Amino acid sequence: MPDPLNWTGIYSILLALNIYQFCPRIITVNNSSQLTRGYSIAVISAVILSTTAIFIRYLTQTYAIPALVLAFWRAGFVVLTLLAVLGIFRPSLLKVEKRHLTYLLAYGFLLAVFNSLWTLSVALNGAAVATVLVYCSAAFTALLAWWLLKERLDWVKGLVITVTLAGCVLVSNALDATSWQTNFPGILTGVLAGLGYALYSLMGRSASQRGLSPWTTLTYIFVFATLFLLGFNLFSGGFIPGAAIYPADLLWLRDAWLGWGVLFLLAAGPTVAGFGLYLVSLSYLPSSVANLIVTLEPAFTAVIAYFLLAERLTAVQLLGSLLILGGVAFLRIYEGRLAEKLPGQNLAAQLALEVESEAS
Repeated sequence: MPDPLNWTGIYSILLALNIYQFCPRIITVNNSSQLTRGYSIAVISAVILSTTAIFIRYLTQTYAIPALVLAFWRAGFVVLTLLAVLGIFRPSLLKVEKRHLTYLLAYGFLLAVFNSLWTLSVALNGAAVATVLVYCSAAFTALLAWWLLKERLDWVKGLVITVTLAGCVLVSNALDATSWQTNFPGILTGVLAGLGYALYSLMGRSASQRGLSPWTTLTYIFVFATLFLLGFNLFSGGFIPGAAIYPADLLWLRDAWLGWGVLFLLAAGPTVAGFGLYLVSLSYLPSSVANLIVTLEPAFTAVIAYFLLAERLTAVQLLGSLLILGGVAFLRIYEGRLAEKLPGQNLAAQLALEVESEAS
């Protein structure tokens, strides 16, 4: 297995470039150019997030660290990284108006709950089934965005949702009957994790519409999520699988300094860059579109596992990857042609005009 420490330089460069290149909020540009930037950012986000499995697998297999303990330290190290980098390069991004704090607190709680549900789903269902269930968020996001944010929902987006979900099923090997040997509570938990991911996407889009920088949003929601995850570990009483049973379990790694280093890299690298870029993409794309693009993650994970972990891609997994890639590419072409109809306007404003015209 490759040493996760080899990823340090890559993610350090990505983080610095991300903060400088993608800090601006929604701007009025040619719609096609805006779509291209939004799609590029979302795809890069999916690629980066897909590498987290390398770090998590190393930590859980080598040190058997409980999942929610790992989640707590991961969130905490994300906060330390963002405070340090933004404090040096963009201290203005650490300031937020008091009127936004309640919203960010709720967003941070949602992030903590989503991470907990995801962890519980993996514990109950296994990784393959849990992955498929969490990507039902694509459908949830499209429906909720249509209802709450008045985003467009048409037959094209419905078709892409169906195709990408089918691709996720194939990439995750969920057709294997042994993967589905679970119970109703496990399936329900997985579906709720998908709903949590959808709500996370919607709140990210809403934060952008409020004029908040994606990096400001990311910093504050991880601050609050860290506090909530600390509470989940200290006061769950062993009810949540993977949580600390005793307070001392929070220091699970103790003097395993390499483990602490890898855990920090997991936070400072793919977590900051991946989650940050996903929030940035929501400044350029509707939440339903961004969430659909991130369904590329299972396909990227399979490819990375093939090259770095010597895991073979089956014909079924290759077919699933092609379905996901094809669905996202088709959506990009469709949205690009739609954007060309009204050049020079902000894409979000264009979609809002469409909704208003349909309503009238």
